Amino acid sequence: MIFGYRPPSPNRFILVMPLIGMGLFIVFYLIAAFMYPGGSWKFPGAEGFSFWNNYLCDLLDHYAVNGELNGGRYPSRIALGFLVSGLLLIWFYLPGFLPKKSFNQKVMWISGLLALITTFFLTTGTHDITVRIAGGLGTLAFLCLFIELFRMGLTRLFITGMLCLTIFLINYYIYETGTYIMVLPIIQKITFAAFISWFVVLNLAMISKV
Repeated sequence: MIFGYRPPSPNRFILVMPLIGMGLFIVFYLIAAFMYPGGSWKFPGAEGFSFWNNYLCDLLDHYAVNGELNGGRYPSRIALGFLVSGLLLIWFYLPGFLPKKSFNQKVMWISGLLALITTFFLTTGTHDITVRIAGGLGTLAFLCLFIELFRMGLTRLFITGMLCLTIFLINYYIYETGTYIMVLPIIQKITFAAFISWFVVLNLAMISKV
């Protein structure tokens, strides 16, 4: 897609790897949550990880919100690595499953890859900057992909993808403005669950065409 380059057609095994990566992401994040010592921005002195009050990113930090060394930081970073690596594989090969090369596909491919690569920096202490850069690039990538899905007549993937993006934008609005900030930890998890489910369906659709 860059200067005429188009990703080669992958074999079925390569396309199964993102599914494994997403599954391992869930497993390692559950391990990280179990190992998290405690504290949330609402209840700094609380013990353990709270589904209702902790952010997923809390598990990546060197220290927990309560000030203790975060034992879950390594499993959560491994989980992030599995997730992003799996999604990178999907996005790298995605243009090969779309009809006709176009400028829109080039923008989709490049912005999507850059967004995912940027996400790796969530572990480096640059959370806010990383979220803004990756979020902007990711939004552009998804909008371009949705154009392609609409053109192909893949209505379900298009509609559900738009719903996922809408949830993400609500998540981002709350994050930036602080409006209804108390519900953000829950909306963040809904956003992750929605996107992972959508990527699973997209991944399975790609596998069916190999």
